[in-house]
Amino acid sequence: MQITSTQERGVHVLKVDEARIDASVAIQFKDRMRDQTKDAPGHFVLDLSDVAFIDSSGLGAIVASLKQLDGDQSLALSGLSPAVDKVFRLTRMDMAFRIHETPAAAIAAHGE
Repeated sequence: MQITSTQERGVHVLKVDEARIDASVAIQFKDRMRDQTKDAPGHFVLDLSDVAFIDSSGLGAIVASLKQLDGDQSLALSGLSPAVDKVFRLTRMDMAFRIHETPAAAIAAHGE
């Protein structure tokens, strides 16, 4: 499970460089997210633009990543493909996350 981290205007952008987040990588995903966020205060954007498929295990791993954040940290999502967006909407998880079209839009919204 590859997650690339960059920083722009004080916001950490974590890009998932995989086509799938499913049961086969869910534990690795949670571990990588914990590694990326545990000692870094602030706002995070999870860029899912390369992810074409997510199953319930993948969704659970993303929710777990949100729950493991400290009170001074936040997580927004960006770049959801139509299939991934549908999973978030069907499960009503779109209510738990701020979802933006692009990482740039998420960064801009955070600055407002």
